[in-house]
Amino acid sequence: MILLYDGSFEGYLSLVYEVYYEKLEVSAIVKKMPETLLFERFHEVFSDEIKARKVLDAMTRHFNKEQQRTIFHSVLCDTRNYEMALLEYIRIGFKNPKELRNITNASLFYIQNLEKELLCLVHKMYGFTRFEELEDGTLYAKIETKFNIVPFLGDHFCKRLGNIPFIIHDVKRALAFVKNDELREIRSIATFDTPTYSSEEEKFKALWKVFFKSAAVESRYNPKLQKSWVPLLYRTYMSEFNITNAT
Repeated sequence: MILLYDGSFEGYLSLVYEVYYEKLEVSAIVKKMPETLLFERFHEVFSDEIKARKVLDAMTRHFNKEQQRTIFHSVLCDTRNYEMALLEYIRIGFKNPKELRNITNASLFYIQNLEKELLCLVHKMYGFTRFEELEDGTLYAKIETKFNIVPFLGDHFCKRLGNIPFIIHDVKRALAFVKNDELREIRSIATFDTPTYSSEEEKFKALWKVFFKSAAVESRYNPKLQKSWVPLLYRTYMSEFNITNAT
């Protein structure tokens, strides 16, 4: 049977609930309807807060904190087909949590490596995220990343920036971590107008570009090595790599 869900964490927990309580035999889990189903049975799972809460409570009782984090981290890898492997991870965890360290199981090995890839990306983006100052003093950063790492970046910069308000905007997923004196939360953004930057922002940006260019040693210029340290994927919103207007 092919299961369809909305791709959310709540939706996935609701899916786990139905697999267990309706004893579904699952052959695939998808986020959108396949173009051809052939002879496969198809079942759509709708997000249900009550079902999701029951599964979450059960996982809290049966899985330790590290294993719970692994489950959450897997769901954040939203561009990968993690669903079947994670379902196997959860099934094994409910039976015998000690078996979750058995990496000879292909699903467990996949989940373990997926989590490592996610955390590696998070570590890089701690250094590659660039903020710009808005007119009201809020710091604003745009990102486009392979996985959904907004929760990690939000928590990290809450500690680093103290009381300074900021927004981290995941353009690809239309999500934003918003932190100010009144709130600290992740929001969905349907539309987003181009923000007005402070009068000082362009000055600092220009100074940073000049520094980046002047600090380079021309005889040691090695674009291949540079790309290995800072791949093109991360440079879209890094002002130091946009030096065309530097003076």
